[in-house]
Amino acid sequence: MRSTVKDVRGGSAPAHRFGRELSPGLLGFVMNVPTLLVLALVLAYPIYYAGYLSLHRVSLPQLRSGVFPFVGLDNYERVLTDPLFLLSLGNTLVFTAITVVVEVAAAVAIAILISQQDIWTSRVTRFLILLPYAVPPIANGLIWSFMYNFKQGFLNRLLFSAGLIDTPINWAGDADTALLAVTVPYIWRTLPFAVLLVHAALQGISKELYEAASVDGAGGWHRFVHITLPMLMPVIVVLLVLRTSFSVAVFDEILAVTQGGPGDATWVASWYSYKKGFAPPFDIGGGAASAFILALIVAALALLYVKLLYRRVD
Repeated sequence: MRSTVKDVRGGSAPAHRFGRELSPGLLGFVMNVPTLLVLALVLAYPIYYAGYLSLHRVSLPQLRSGVFPFVGLDNYERVLTDPLFLLSLGNTLVFTAITVVVEVAAAVAIAILISQQDIWTSRVTRFLILLPYAVPPIANGLIWSFMYNFKQGFLNRLLFSAGLIDTPINWAGDADTALLAVTVPYIWRTLPFAVLLVHAALQGISKELYEAASVDGAGGWHRFVHITLPMLMPVIVVLLVLRTSFSVAVFDEILAVTQGGPGDATWVASWYSYKKGFAPPFDIGGGAASAFILALIVAALALLYVKLLYRRVD
């Protein structure tokens, strides 16, 4: 509500009931205070407490006594010198490289294909593509574990009926194929998100650019390389950062399909952190340290993407 006050010329001028207006920056900060408080409670404190645990010896004896001796960086040293952690880290990098490259390339190809359809078929296709994204990760992993079944799995029966194999393949139980067997259900579940982002970006590219290129005699490949791909680079960079972050932290498909097996063939960094902290001997301090190392790796990869690709995007 506003009131009026008389000015020196005898007229009236509006006066704010609550005094001076807040600046846009200060108003934005005040409006975001509730969100910041929720984030501080939900994210900041758990991160701080995990960091606290990573610097202390926390296992069953300490949990019983409630006293956590300070050990400094000892947990980090033990994790970084553990051969199993280094193996898990290598599996994580392989898994991330496969899933990110395949997902980004497939998302661009599928999004372009959908954009070339008419409106009706495009809506139906987008609906069908979204279905895998609606499946919970654990349920998705269980579905694929049934498909990978050695004797009765749908995949082996399909390949056998097509004459491509003579004997069943133990997809999730063979060390040579287990990691690949985990990447497939993960890509199948997360690909729709990438497709939607790229498809939305394609809608923002002006049709006049393609028309001008066609007039100049540019073919489909040249239009893709010189128009589509450069215009999609901002979205592709976002996809690289997001998909890398989530791929490095993959857990659900590992739990549902292989549980880290056979042996240690599908041990990834997040699975290592879980087993370190929540399996005997319950080394929670070491699990927190390995999780922090994983978070630092994700942050470093994100900064690398920004440094290498940001100028190209501009």
